[in-house]
Amino acid sequence: MGLCGKYAHFLFFLKKGDIVKYTMKGNFFNGRYHEADAGSGKVVSKASPADLDNHLWDCRVSNQHLDEVLDSAREGFHTWRKLSFEERSAYLKKYKEEVLKRKDQIAEAISLEIGKPYWEGMVEAGAVAGKVDITINESIPRISTKDIEGIMPKTNGRINFKPIGVSLVIGPFNFPCHLANGQMVSTLLSGNSVIFKPSSKACYSAQLLADCFEAAGFPKGVFSMIHSDRHGTMDMVKHPDVKVIFLTGGKEAGLRILENTYKDLTKLISLELGGKNVSIIHKDTNLELALAEVLKGSFLTTGQRCTSTSLVPIHEDIADDFINKFKDLASKLVIDHPIEHDKEPFMGPLVDQYAMEEYLRFMDVAKEEGIKEIMPGKKVEAKKKGYYVTPSIHFAEKFDKKSSFLTSEIFGPNVIFVPYKTVEEACEIANGTEYGLAGAVFTKDQAVYEQCARDIDVGIFNWNRSTVGANSKLPFGGVKNSGNYRPAAVTTVDYCVYQSAGLLVKDDEGESLDNIKGLQL
Repeated sequence: MGLCGKYAHFLFFLKKGDIVKYTMKGNFFNGRYHEADAGSGKVVSKASPADLDNHLWDCRVSNQHLDEVLDSAREGFHTWRKLSFEERSAYLKKYKEEVLKRKDQIAEAISLEIGKPYWEGMVEAGAVAGKVDITINESIPRISTKDIEGIMPKTNGRINFKPIGVSLVIGPFNFPCHLANGQMVSTLLSGNSVIFKPSSKACYSAQLLADCFEAAGFPKGVFSMIHSDRHGTMDMVKHPDVKVIFLTGGKEAGLRILENTYKDLTKLISLELGGKNVSIIHKDTNLELALAEVLKGSFLTTGQRCTSTSLVPIHEDIADDFINKFKDLASKLVIDHPIEHDKEPFMGPLVDQYAMEEYLRFMDVAKEEGIKEIMPGKKVEAKKKGYYVTPSIHFAEKFDKKSSFLTSEIFGPNVIFVPYKTVEEACEIANGTEYGLAGAVFTKDQAVYEQCARDIDVGIFNWNRSTVGANSKLPFGGVKNSGNYRPAAVTTVDYCVYQSAGLLVKDDEGESLDNIKGLQL
């Protein structure tokens, strides 16, 4: 298997027969890295899901430094909050430049750790850098001091947006840099310090971000990173110094955070959780457009996006034709190593053995529930031993809210078609799960879009666009069990500050003792 030529200059350490081994530097706090003591915690060894013979790193997951990280972040907040918006922006722009210097390394690490094709890793790395300027520009009108002239006689009003304290960002594996980065940039710009707890499946990608913060010269304690275990992470969640918590993860993880913090009114919690995302294909749709968008929506990132398309209500008049064409296209998707490949892949492997086993388990669930299999999901024997699987396509004659297969989040490349007759029926299917993250409708009729957008309970609803791919200038988040009404992207900064109101009177225009009724002088 030859190395794809246009990427060869990035892979100076990937030679035939070599085993890639990244060096982990430990936890980052007080402005530098600190290694946990040998024997503390446990060592997590990572093999690439794209090549199980490729031993990527050994990372010590330990809670040894928890108190020091928290102390550092608390002190960092007291320093950082005193800087102006412009001063904080300047540091973040330096960080962006450091990300751009390491863009190829970041993309490569994402590809090898998670299994994304290299081109997709490059998109994510570019988004990390691009997020800085977007966040700065979009945040100016959201959190800048607002003065209101003449709010009362001889009195002006003011709204200040003040930082809250130490933030904890608990990152996901599927976008190990981009999603956590957006939350970190927002909370830092707002004047909070941040502790980054990355996914244990993407420790080296996270370390590259920490390298960027270190090189940008942030004051000590403003940025910290710790590879803690679940218990240590929950200790930070409960700690009184941690005031802002961002989680991107599953429903159960979100519930654990809420269960452990419900008595603490001082914490602001933002949850980005899972989805069972719906794309409705109406009878008047542009078939080629819908085929392309649903194909991407269902199978990009091997179906491991929280917004991946999973449930497709399709009008009964076009169902057979569309599904046959969709199956043909899905069978032509290239599945291969994200970097060392013969043909550039659309899909890499799933992230780990558990993800693969869960995906294959759901194939059995479909059979048990009598759901028709159009294309089976199965393990792929690739040239490199890894967690490669094929896309899967299923068809259900009708939607059943009691069906585990039809209503569960399947974090893998699966799509289920369900026929409908009326738009009302399609909306009922879309609302039939516990989730409410993303949806879409493919139709030429804007009135159909407006009806679906009104009646379907989701945080994101697109017209003739797939459920994947968001814009940082819009809110990004879900309802029901997909989130807690605090969407990310442009609105993230809103949950990093609190509002403080003031009435302002000039010294020579204020009240006098003579005007106080009932006061005898």
